[in-house]
Amino acid sequence: MNYSIGEISNITDIAISTLRYYDKEGLFPAIGRSNGGIRVFTEMEIDTIKMIECLKSTGMTIKEIKQFINWCQEGDASLQKRRDMFRKRLEVVSRQMEELQDTMDTIKYKCWYYDMAVTAGSEAAPNNVPLEDMPEDIRAYKLACLECK
Repeated sequence: MNYSIGEISNITDIAISTLRYYDKEGLFPAIGRSNGGIRVFTEMEIDTIKMIECLKSTGMTIKEIKQFINWCQEGDASLQKRRDMFRKRLEVVSRQMEELQDTMDTIKYKCWYYDMAVTAGSEAAPNNVPLEDMPEDIRAYKLACLECK
C-alpha cells in the first residue's frame, strides 16, 4: 500500500517536516516518487521510521542512524560493523548511567541533609552527625558533597 507524507505523519505521529528531514538526510534510501515528484511511502518506510525512532531512543545521532541503514543495505558483509556500533553505544550509555547514578547519589545526600536540617531547624544538625551514625547509603556521598551545600 502507498501512503502520502501526510498519512505517514498521522500514522507515526511524526511531523511532516521531520519526515522530510529524514528523507533529505538519506534515511529512506528506497523511497519512491510519483510522476510529480511527490514522495510515495510504503510499509518499508514505516518499518524504517520505527527503526529510526528505536535507534534515536538509544541516543544515536541521525548521522549514525544513516550509517547503520547503509550498512543494513550491505547485508551480512556489514554485520561486524553494526555489532561494533552497538558495542560502542553500549559503552557510551554505560558511562552516562554511571554519571547519572553519581548525580542521583548526590541528590539523595542533599535530601537527607536538608530533611535533617529542616527538622532540627538548623544546618548544625546534619553537619554534626558523625559519619558512622549516618545512614549507610548516605555516608559515601557526604565526602563528595562537603563543598556543595
